[in-house]
Amino acid sequence: MHLKLVDRLRRQAAEVKRLTTGLDESALATPTVPGKWSLKELVCHFRRIEEIFGERFNRMLTEDNPSVAPYTPEGDEAFVNLTRQPTDSVLEDYLCEREALCRRLESLAPADWHRKGRHPEFEHYDVHFQAEYMAHHEAHHIYQLFQRRVPLGKLPN
Repeated sequence: MHLKLVDRLRRQAAEVKRLTTGLDESALATPTVPGKWSLKELVCHFRRIEEIFGERFNRMLTEDNPSVAPYTPEGDEAFVNLTRQPTDSVLEDYLCEREALCRRLESLAPADWHRKGRHPEFEHYDVHFQAEYMAHHEAHHIYQLFQRRVPLGKLPN
């Protein structure tokens, strides 16, 4: 089950790359749904979540039952700073960090997948839960990426 989850995280990152392929910076930064994130902003969110969750994974794997704070993107200056960078750079960083995370997760002993953290919203929070949560959260945003990519022309194969 754990390796299937890692594979899913890899495939989802590849889908983010596919859905942003062939578009210039202007198209990526243009909102196609009024009042909603552009493709660029979604890519920046993927990158920021990779940072947030990467730190959570690191803490759960190196500390005993650390406290994990909820994340909300509103008012996150690090997210705003990412939106000021070229999308291809943010995407490349996201893909590199995702691969590093996948390699780390693949190397875990079965018991490490169940190292715990304390999250105020989730009673049973461990490495496995966080990886699965990450996959579902990201899938939601990939669907948004797909919906917002469609108005910009033929989808890449």
